[in-house]
Amino acid sequence: MSEECSHNCSECGSDCGERTAPQSMLEYTNEVSNVKRVIGVVSGKGGVGKSLVTSMLASAMSKKGYQTAVLDADITGPSIPAMFGIKQKAMTNAIGIVPAETSDGIRVMSLNLLLEDDTEPVIWRGPVIAGAVTQFWTEVCWGNVDYMFVDMPPGTGDVPLTVFQSLPVDGIIVVTSPQELVGMIVGKAVKMAEMLDIPILGIVENMSYFECPSCHDTHYIFGNSHIEEMAARYGIENTTRIPIASEIAVLCDRGAADAIDTIYLDGIAAVIENVKKREVS
Repeated sequence: MSEECSHNCSECGSDCGERTAPQSMLEYTNEVSNVKRVIGVVSGKGGVGKSLVTSMLASAMSKKGYQTAVLDADITGPSIPAMFGIKQKAMTNAIGIVPAETSDGIRVMSLNLLLEDDTEPVIWRGPVIAGAVTQFWTEVCWGNVDYMFVDMPPGTGDVPLTVFQSLPVDGIIVVTSPQELVGMIVGKAVKMAEMLDIPILGIVENMSYFECPSCHDTHYIFGNSHIEEMAARYGIENTTRIPIASEIAVLCDRGAADAIDTIYLDGIAAVIENVKKREVS
């Protein structure tokens, strides 16, 4: 044991014989980055609108006056830059990578910002993909960020595990859709978060219903909503639903996700605004 030992084994990298606690897997940002809150956006399967919800939440917090960022951890299917209409590539300086910014000042880092061609496939194995996500956290010059949203790939594989263990995640938002099959798969993501002691802040049900613009009747295109049932099953208090709306799809296709009305997420945004910093050992 070193004479300068702090006796805080969780933050020590030394493999000495006096270790009394496991070494922390938490990674730290560089000296020019100060990220105050990290919120993961997860789903059990793809195609439920996770990146849409990530973009809308980032926009909602930005409109509240907070410095906001998005770390696109969906390495093999990055869509965040396109949704915000970001054309420029990420730059580098003497310290690390400089993220791109949206027209509203939301800082974004995504693998597509490093590729010459947006359609170039990323044919990497899991550990390499997970390593890239860690580098986005440690090597990007994020600056001062009040809320960072991490858009994670679907499922419970390498990347979600890396994010939960390596980043100081303060809570997650679970994105789902009305189909019963999706509910079963979402349960896996919820249980993974519980096993790793990550607070679940709320559930967002996307494509929940369609409101006829003529008669204003509500139609459940993908079946009746199961969000309240799912929330009760897992003891989650905060829920909201996003409808099927052509204007949302049009704005995403135009690269104007920051122009989408975030009213559907006001309740979830309020929860995020008041989330407490999680103590990470």
